[in-house]
Amino acid sequence: MGQIYKFVTLNGTIWARGKIHPFMTNYFFVCKYCSSNGLERYDRDQATVTQMCHCAIANLQHTAAKMGLPQLMFNKDTDIIPYIEQNWEAMTTLPRLQTQSWHASVLDSLTRNLTKLFIFEENSVLGPCYGLVDQDLSVIQPKDEHISRRFTTGRAKLSNNRNRKLPHTDQPTFGGKKGRPTVNSLRLMPLGFPREFPYNKDGFKYILAEPDPHATVPEESDDESSTTLKRKPIPGWMYRVKLSPTLLLSLHDRAARLKVTEDRLAVTGERGYGMVRATHSVNSGCWYFEISIVEMPEGSATRLGWGRRHSNLQTPLGYDKFGYSWRSRKGTKFTESRGQHYSDAYGEGDTLGFLINLPKEDQLDYRPKTYKNCPLIKYKSHLYYEDKENIEEKLQKLYVLQGSRIEFFKNGQSQGVAFENIFAGSYFPAISIHKHATASINFGPAFKYPEVLNKHNARGMNERVAELDSEQFLADTLYLAELNQGRDKDREVQVDQDQLLKMQFN
Repeated sequence: MGQIYKFVTLNGTIWARGKIHPFMTNYFFVCKYCSSNGLERYDRDQATVTQMCHCAIANLQHTAAKMGLPQLMFNKDTDIIPYIEQNWEAMTTLPRLQTQSWHASVLDSLTRNLTKLFIFEENSVLGPCYGLVDQDLSVIQPKDEHISRRFTTGRAKLSNNRNRKLPHTDQPTFGGKKGRPTVNSLRLMPLGFPREFPYNKDGFKYILAEPDPHATVPEESDDESSTTLKRKPIPGWMYRVKLSPTLLLSLHDRAARLKVTEDRLAVTGERGYGMVRATHSVNSGCWYFEISIVEMPEGSATRLGWGRRHSNLQTPLGYDKFGYSWRSRKGTKFTESRGQHYSDAYGEGDTLGFLINLPKEDQLDYRPKTYKNCPLIKYKSHLYYEDKENIEEKLQKLYVLQGSRIEFFKNGQSQGVAFENIFAGSYFPAISIHKHATASINFGPAFKYPEVLNKHNARGMNERVAELDSEQFLADTLYLAELNQGRDKDREVQVDQDQLLKMQFN
């Protein structure tokens, strides 16, 4: 596989979202021009202590040069460790450690890699200092061993709840060999998401989590922190939902028999019906996306449309009250397993449009779920929220949203309103396939029939990504604010109790 040994700009790369920290080398990137399948590939490993030290010194050297004060050697205690502490979240996905035990790992890493990566100098003013062997920052890049990494998909067994460990007791980079993920164990998709994941099924939903930089650990005594933290499971509020940086078909929110392409914009079925949902949903407004039927062999079929997260992935869309679909055979529309004639059939070569209009009502809560009150499950070196769904409870709380509607389009032509006054909730673009049909999805902005947007004052689903990011951030912030408010009340109660006891004994 060919490689381009030069820096590339972030503009135009599909994986680049958020802040990329300068001079980090814990990744493997192949651009679409060098890739064998024309797709960008981005694989990020957990950063090692050595990589973090190397990154810190490189950034310190670069900053000094920009200020016109060239400096090549830096003190471990006053420069390197403070830099890592200040940029912890940007350099690693591990939660910020509450103790300073990792400082010893920094010294050990610097010492072990002398002459190979680092140089040492005893400075009369700064004290013991470390620098880079190769001080040309333009040559910093991932090592060649990343190139031979195998990108495979699979699934392993979920770790038992009893084996949950706090991040600072099972560190892949700071702990011992036991439990340390290898390069091959951290398999990631091109967008930096795990290749091995737990599927949503049997009423359980698994949501990828990442450390929440805004969550602060309450102050505890040394005795409390040394005993309670080792015994309690990881508190969910310390993490947050990791949202996909772009709108795609979900890998874990699908029936396992469905085959999703590498770019996650097309899916092929196998055997009986199975469903896949998109990564993002909508709960208000008018939204639109398109699906093209790539292949539809004899005997295969599709049911396409909108579905909520409670719909059963092992059934066709429209099997229950949580989905609304349009079937390829005879153009039948489905919900609650009841089919009604809607339009002519569609098939291979057709491009279908899907529009949903959800009026906003003041009494509804539109905040996305934070999952911060759910338990965290460790799976293949990643943490997931485990959410147990109570379908009966959801059915009892269904609420008809007056004025809502779903409308389908065939090659740009409206087939009429398919459903009116549907249930309120968050709806995902959804595809269900029977046998070996293949469908590709287009979330926008380059729609084949963009005139639908103007005519119906609709928005492309692609616009939902940034909007949901803001909504999720607000929901997380409100949850933490309410949590901290509850802690303050508990402290006030404890203070009052202590004062009462003092009065009784005095």
